[in-house]
Amino acid sequence: MLAFLTRRFIASVIVLLIASYIVYVLTCFSGNPLADLEQSTARNKAALIAQRVHLLNLDVNPFLRYFIWFRGILDGFVGHFTLGYSNQGQKVTTELGSAMGATLQLVLTATVVAIIIGVTIGIATALRQYSAFDYTTTFLSFLFFSLPIFWLAVMLKQYVGIGFNNFLADPVISPIVIVILALVSGIVWLGIIGGNRRRRLTVFVVAAVVTAGILLYMSLTKWFNDPGLGIGIVLVLSLGTAVLVTMLTAGLDNRRALYSSLSAAVLGGILYYPLQYLFPYMSLWLIAVLAIVTIAVGVVIGYLWGGHDRAVSARGTAITAFITAAIIVLDRFMQTWNVYATSDYVNGRPIATIGSVTPDLQGDFWVTGLDHFSHLLLPTLALMLASLASYSRYSRASMLEVMNQDYIRTARAKGITERSVVMRHAFRNALIPVVTIITLDFGALISGAVVTEQVFSYQGMGQLFQNALNIVDVNTVMGVVLVSGIAIIIFNALADVIYSALDPRIRVS
Repeated sequence: MLAFLTRRFIASVIVLLIASYIVYVLTCFSGNPLADLEQSTARNKAALIAQRVHLLNLDVNPFLRYFIWFRGILDGFVGHFTLGYSNQGQKVTTELGSAMGATLQLVLTATVVAIIIGVTIGIATALRQYSAFDYTTTFLSFLFFSLPIFWLAVMLKQYVGIGFNNFLADPVISPIVIVILALVSGIVWLGIIGGNRRRRLTVFVVAAVVTAGILLYMSLTKWFNDPGLGIGIVLVLSLGTAVLVTMLTAGLDNRRALYSSLSAAVLGGILYYPLQYLFPYMSLWLIAVLAIVTIAVGVVIGYLWGGHDRAVSARGTAITAFITAAIIVLDRFMQTWNVYATSDYVNGRPIATIGSVTPDLQGDFWVTGLDHFSHLLLPTLALMLASLASYSRYSRASMLEVMNQDYIRTARAKGITERSVVMRHAFRNALIPVVTIITLDFGALISGAVVTEQVFSYQGMGQLFQNALNIVDVNTVMGVVLVSGIAIIIFNALADVIYSALDPRIRVS
């Protein structure tokens, strides 16, 4: 494996060097980096032009100027790494640092959410092939896949951002909307769960009634202005998570695994109030430490309860503990919503439609966290919906192919439960083709979602690249190209490693 990755790395670096040289030369000839100064009416115009020519080495032929830029990369081996200066005289590394932070937040959030939802939908539709749920999901997937990203972003901005902010002025849900949403919920759950006519009718009625009750409660209490879950809902969601995780990882017949997951959920409920005293002092690093401790506690509980199958119990309990902790953290964010939404800088319109942060906003970890969330929401939704369709289609096709393999029929003939057939035998192999799409997409998105960032004025890599192209800022363009190329190389190598981990038949030598 190491020898193979080394060969791939060397070949990729050679390709990156050739590509960077071509891009550098083409960018140099794409326009005049002195155009803004030549059109200036400043008295020291000639001095400013001479200063930029000297700073960017514009008096050197572009075919040779590349090697001056490349020398800054090689000087990194002696501690003097540089990517040159932008047309405005700022260090490219400084511009890239701030833009990469914003893009990583956006891309990582959108990609992770799209992977989880997309793969889940793809697997579910494959198991319910040719059902109403399958047809509906397929239609919606192709719909979102075909929509232009700029149009989707503008629609989200208009109807989700501006529309929801207007709704918050008087958050009352009309009876007609409640009825429509209740019927839609009933139809969705009817398609997901399926079964005979009586079971489908029961699911439809229960889902519609529960949805209508929740929406009516939110409307009467104006829940959207001051949301929160409370200990009761947190405990119900945690216990439901424990049952669901156990069903998927170990099966409900494994009582020890079920009891260990339920114990983790109950422990989360017990710690709900003590954690409220710790939350005012919370920071990102403390959240990370608590997440590690939560997973470790889950592993210990699962190991102690596990019996003969300790590994399965420990894994399921760790997942339950982590999700329970996430629900408690979500509840705390919701408690802070009113403080954030009514602040002078937000002024009752908390869903941001432009930018990546609210200027001059002051607040604790929870307020600033909500501010980042509000600015990430719309661009994340745009990228997620665009990626969701492809992930769900690829995972569905891969799962259908795997489910028709001989070893799946053999596993069923041996009497293995359907859950084990799907989760332990089919699901793992079905992920192999999807890994290729995910790794390549993530590597490419590191360079920035140009259109999405432009619509939402999000200061990331995409907008940095677009602005640099407009003014022929060669060094900044090359900085983005270099980061994108390195990301693609890394994620290609990561894909090879994941292949061998998912499928023991794959051996790279």
